[in-house]
Amino acid sequence: MAARDDYLLDNLIEMGYVTNEQLEPIRIEADSTGEGVVDTLVAKGILSAAIVAQAKANHFGAEFIHLGEMRLPDDVIAAVPRHIAKRFNVVPVRKEETGVVIAMGDPSDLDALDGLQHALGTSILPAVATAEDIEAAISKYYGVRDDSVSKMIQDITEGEVEVGVVGGGGDGGVDDGATVDADAPIIKLVNQLIVDAFKMRASDIHLEPMAKRFRVRYRIDGVLHEMKSPHKRLQASIISRLKIMSNMSIAERRIPQDGRIQAQVVGKTIDLRVSCLPTSHGESIVMRILDKEGLRLGLAELGFLTDDQQTFERIIGLPDGILLITGPTGSGKTTTLYAVLNYINRPDRKIITVEDPVEYVLSGINQVHVNETVGLTFAAALRSMLRQAPNVIMLGEIRDLETATIAINASLTGHLVFSTLHTNDAPSAVTRLIDIGVKPFLVASSSRCLMAQRLVRKVCKKCTQPYVPTEAELHALNFDAAKIASASFRKGRGCADCNKTGYRGRMGIFEIFVVDDEVRKLIYDKVSATVLRARAREIGMRTLREDGARKALAGLTTPDEVIRATVMDTD
Repeated sequence: MAARDDYLLDNLIEMGYVTNEQLEPIRIEADSTGEGVVDTLVAKGILSAAIVAQAKANHFGAEFIHLGEMRLPDDVIAAVPRHIAKRFNVVPVRKEETGVVIAMGDPSDLDALDGLQHALGTSILPAVATAEDIEAAISKYYGVRDDSVSKMIQDITEGEVEVGVVGGGGDGGVDDGATVDADAPIIKLVNQLIVDAFKMRASDIHLEPMAKRFRVRYRIDGVLHEMKSPHKRLQASIISRLKIMSNMSIAERRIPQDGRIQAQVVGKTIDLRVSCLPTSHGESIVMRILDKEGLRLGLAELGFLTDDQQTFERIIGLPDGILLITGPTGSGKTTTLYAVLNYINRPDRKIITVEDPVEYVLSGINQVHVNETVGLTFAAALRSMLRQAPNVIMLGEIRDLETATIAINASLTGHLVFSTLHTNDAPSAVTRLIDIGVKPFLVASSSRCLMAQRLVRKVCKKCTQPYVPTEAELHALNFDAAKIASASFRKGRGCADCNKTGYRGRMGIFEIFVVDDEVRKLIYDKVSATVLRARAREIGMRTLREDGARKALAGLTTPDEVIRATVMDTD
């Protein structure tokens, strides 16, 4: 080891990372423990693994690769099979005319280079990366954490086991998956895809047919991550299996279909809402994972800071009126509604919800599932539920004039109504209701609070570290010198717990517009959303970006996340 250390030490001294004076006590300690000098320097924190890797690259005239900052194309990953990458602990970086550039920990390992060249049948151009980066890249590109899905895909693709799907379809003998053995590899593969998604805290599973491949992606903390993809020839079997599980017609491939799957995963019951959409290269399937037992329903967990939570609790404690939560799809509106219902759910209150579909079952609450095929629309359900004498009504979404009118009239006759709208900010909810035909005086009289929200990723608690934002980030969030001086900016370094992203979990950022008498007068006068927004700012409404900036100052999220999720405040 000492001999191998010598060339590294010379390079490290030449590069200015260590001095001969620093090395003397380290050499003595290394001799006494039997460890290498470089290993001792790294263990004591004097050098990082990345600096050592740079020194190796410098000595051998090789390229140093930051694998964590790269997105490697599928055709490059395919150039080195999974078992070879794991055996030699290497990752392909790119293809060149003279060979394949391979990231490895030690470019002086001639046995590994020779073995790779024989295994791949092409020239190897060694590059250097840290062992940690290589391990993370192998996990990312060749399979999930326990490699179970990757192993199944490899076994099926390489023909070690037969695809246990029989039965012909009506389109030239394509297997439709209607009759399969319970232990068939396709069934195991589909089940494992769901289990792994749940373990990785994914909210969605996306199975997308492409021209020459079948892509699998998990949405984790709102961001899509590509997984190891099954072979294109398994596409029909996997899709058919999922359609059978979710009670869809496997014979129908021309129109969209929806279904549900209920599964037991690691002792928990989860629901999967399944959507199947025909595309030019086959049927695309998206599964939304609904963890009934894992939903946290406390208001504090949503991301409210103390002052906003107090305001919100006061609003949802009112006896009547309407509270609208706005935002795009995937901004956490439904989760907030369930948290509100859980907070106000008491034995002396009757609560009825109308949802499409019912996502989470809450005890003590009457939940109605919309079924338009038999005439049970939002409006029909609302009319009927008013005869049930509820105190609180939750309407999944206001979609049309009829639904909006009934909901608002209910709020004016002594009911507290919660619902959602698809608008970009809180004041726009007023103009949206008026645009679909609701009379301005009804909107003004019924509205108690309009709240817009977005979701931002939280900094991983396991690898959080101090962070200095760039000038552009500080400018975008409008931080002044006083705020910066008292700030506690944090950013995740990236660890196994957060899958090297630096983020784990999400929280809400909110724009709470409390409707007062002055605002009601403006709504009567049918003013624009811009005028309403100006009035809201006057009475203390913080914009989405300002609320996000507060949470970035506190180190709960990063400036980059807030900028990504919000728009610049024009005022």
